[in-house]
Amino acid sequence: MILGILSDTHGRFAAARKGVELLRARGATYLIHCGDVGGEDILDLLADDPPAAAFVFGNNDYERDELARYAESIGVKCLHAFGTVTLDDKQIAVTHGDNGSTVRRILQAQEHDYLLLGHSHVHGEQRVGRVRMINPGALHRASPKTVARLDTESDELIFFPIEI
Repeated sequence: MILGILSDTHGRFAAARKGVELLRARGATYLIHCGDVGGEDILDLLADDPPAAAFVFGNNDYERDELARYAESIGVKCLHAFGTVTLDDKQIAVTHGDNGSTVRRILQAQEHDYLLLGHSHVHGEQRVGRVRMINPGALHRASPKTVARLDTESDELIFFPIEI
């Protein structure tokens, strides 16, 4: 499966739209947003036909109950502050990254293939034991603005800059 990963949109619709369009053009069939969504219009971008997307809350997502209800109404899975998605028999943990104890717990447990997180606004990746930790970067207050594409079958990861 081709997974599109984005984070830290902070309600910046134009940047989020370009990021989602690029990921879909590069074959993404499932999107994961790693928090600091910023509004319902960003969730609308994740919902495609058929919707195949999930997201977590970030530390700047204040209207959580409303976002969760809206996401459910459009078929986007809300994982709240932390959740797991299984795609291609891969266990994918998703959290925003602002809670260090959650990140440490996931890495210590070594139960997931991937840990997707944002928060730092800096793209990058590293392996901790069996867990590949991936931060797609951010689409707000980042230079460059980036998203990531992960092929869960081949484990190929590509970061793409987004020009606004």
